Amino acid sequence: MAHMSSHEILQAFQEYLIVDGKGGKTVVSYTGDIARFLTWLETKQIEFTGELTRFFIISYKEYLVGKNYSVNTINKKINSLHSFNQFLIAQNLCKELLVYPSKDKIKVASGSEQEVEVFTDEEVERLLFYLENRNNVSQRDRAAIVLLLYTGLRVSELVNLKTKDIDFLTMYLKVVGKGGKYREVPLKTEVIEAIKDYLEGERKNHKLVDSQYLLLTQRAEKMDKDTINKLLKKHGKQLHLEMYPHKFRHTFCTRLIKKGVEITTVAKLAGHANIQTTSDYYINTSREEKQHAVNLL
Repeated sequence: MAHMSSHEILQAFQEYLIVDGKGGKTVVSYTGDIARFLTWLETKQIEFTGELTRFFIISYKEYLVGKNYSVNTINKKINSLHSFNQFLIAQNLCKELLVYPSKDKIKVASGSEQEVEVFTDEEVERLLFYLENRNNVSQRDRAAIVLLLYTGLRVSELVNLKTKDIDFLTMYLKVVGKGGKYREVPLKTEVIEAIKDYLEGERKNHKLVDSQYLLLTQRAEKMDKDTINKLLKKHGKQLHLEMYPHKFRHTFCTRLIKKGVEITTVAKLAGHANIQTTSDYYINTSREEKQHAVNLL
């Protein structure tokens, strides 16, 4: 194959994954991981033309560890690099396999698996005070954030919320979860108020006011996951907090368990089909809680 730019290589890798029968989400995930890897190489003044080296792999893994990425995230990126390495060999751009998942993935000691990243009580309080200042945040963004914080919705569930799903009288939310399964989530007064503010304010004067969906953008009658991630990143930057949808979900479940709520109830609220999922994730406490526990000795 003729000399290719890193951008052309990335495009060819995407096509390779599609032809290989990988699912849409997998293709997006793998190509996103490799795009970030190639961007990192650029910061090192490396013009990548397909020749992968073991040095690149080891250095990138060290960079990810230094950035405090979770074990699961790093291991996912190793998988993406392994697939990328196989692609480069198939295209005769690289001569040998240089990524070894069994060796390169970070091993997790028993009892430390499924650690989740959550907001501390202090961070939650800081976020709530930030949301109180109407100059900081739009009514739409405020509604989206309090919904995430107090309902534990998945991001896909949040963007698909319809106005008819909210019962203001009983203060319940009807959620269509994975596999089309319905569940009901009770709403705190703060959430009801934030939704009402939005419906009676910004949304009432919106050109797409007739949309069936609750959360709108300037151009679309429904928000998408990327928009949610962007708004969380924007406000997180102001608060010096890393904010992403699943962190809110983890925090929701973890806070309930810490307050003594039965795990079966937490599972129902989170929409987990299997209680074991809830147990695996949230009985294992966060890294910070483990550190705090040891500090008590």
